[in-house]
This record gives sequence, C-alpha cells and structure tokens, in this order.
Amino acid sequence: MNDRTAVPQFREGDPVVLANGTYQGTPGVFLRLRQDVNWADITERDGGVREHPVVWLSHAAGAGSVN
Repeated sequence: MNDRTAVPQFREGDPVVLANGTYQGTPGVFLRLRQDVNWADITERDGGVREHPVVWLSHAAGAGSVN
C-alpha cells in the first residue's frame, strides 16, 4: 500500500501561489516536499522558507520569477 496522497506535481523552482489558507495569494517558489508528503517548503518573496500544506499550493499563473 502506498501512503502518498494524490497531489499536483511540483518541481523544485516552480513558481507557486498559496491558493488557500490564511496567507492566500502569497507567491513563492516550490523547494521540496517534506517527509510528510502532504506538506511542502516554499521560498517566499522575503526570502523566508515556510512550510505549507500541499493542497493549499497552486502553480502560479504567468510563471515568472518571484525573487
């Protein structure tokens, strides 16, 4: 049995946006899935790395750099 959930495919460096949650609309760059694959690390505009539920992430429209 596989304990991974069905999630959108993100690759390191993909521009993403928080589509849900308290910080909805926050852009960032996908870094990696965490050990719990329901969570991911993203780099936000301020350079900080934060973890968010993967289901809150969406690929950013107009995929440009957010740095």
